[in-house]
Amino acid sequence: MDKKSTPESRLFAEMDRLFQNHVLPEKTRKNIVGFYKQVKQALVTAKRPSAAFEEIYLQFLHLLAEQVKNPFTFQPYHVKVREPFDYFRFSLDFVRQLVDKERSKVYGLEIADEIEAHLNRGENAILLANHQTEPDPQAIAILLEKTHPKLSQEIIYVAGERVVTDLLAIPFSMGCDLLCIYSKRYIDHPPELKAKKQLHNKHTMEKMSRLLAEGGKAIYIAPSGGRDRKNASGKVEVAPFDPQSIEMLHLMARKSKKPTHFYPLALSTYDMMPPPETVQIELGESRTAKVTPIAISFSPEYDMASFTEESDKDLRRKKRADAIWSIVDAEYRRIKFDG
Repeated sequence: MDKKSTPESRLFAEMDRLFQNHVLPEKTRKNIVGFYKQVKQALVTAKRPSAAFEEIYLQFLHLLAEQVKNPFTFQPYHVKVREPFDYFRFSLDFVRQLVDKERSKVYGLEIADEIEAHLNRGENAILLANHQTEPDPQAIAILLEKTHPKLSQEIIYVAGERVVTDLLAIPFSMGCDLLCIYSKRYIDHPPELKAKKQLHNKHTMEKMSRLLAEGGKAIYIAPSGGRDRKNASGKVEVAPFDPQSIEMLHLMARKSKKPTHFYPLALSTYDMMPPPETVQIELGESRTAKVTPIAISFSPEYDMASFTEESDKDLRRKKRADAIWSIVDAEYRRIKFDG
């Protein structure tokens, strides 16, 4: 081996080989190389060693190559793949490179205790949360892995189409428990697949109902249907919550016959891997990255019987969604990082 060889030079040599041999599609080169450079620069800026990351990214390349060769099909309910390769551990090791753990925070640990107690009794917990970055599931798992290992590994995430179809997102998604749906934002694109997507969503909702009926499930959902973005003045805003999404969960929980508890959850992860400035229909978004502290904040259980005095059902649902959004928004704004 060349004595001047470095982890980065070996990584780029393997990257070139995979593209030149058409193992990885040439059209993905820009995003794959760009993603590496973004994270590498983030590590350099934060004065963190990058050799471990280069080994992880080399592994990531091979996972992408395997995906191109043997595409993985996500079922409406996907259980994390942990063998023969542990995608859950891999995704945490990757995302951990970008987390300033010492400055990261978890608010409401006593509420996380309460949620785990519900699960241990065979009851359900639904986390009504905002969503800021692709690896939010990994961010949550990293923040809870020491204090609440059960919860960190058992949350089921309601996930949109993009995280199970975008090549660079798939290895991370394979390491999560997912209920896969097509969001309203993309269900009409392309038009000829709308009926198929609606049928898929029906199957996903049926599976969610069965999971809630089993009990002992923690389900995360972002009722906004997408990631938070910056407003015209450059300030990140918690996206509005969709009343129909929350009402659907409420009805499913009532039908499950298992006690189901609803908790607002605020995430502050935006700077780690921000979304594109505008919503993109086509797959293949470029990614930016930064080493940053992250945080989550659990709020007390929300009484879903609120606003029952409101006779107009649409207004009642909107008031409830707005009230839950207000809790998440307030908690998000309360999060502060030291230093």
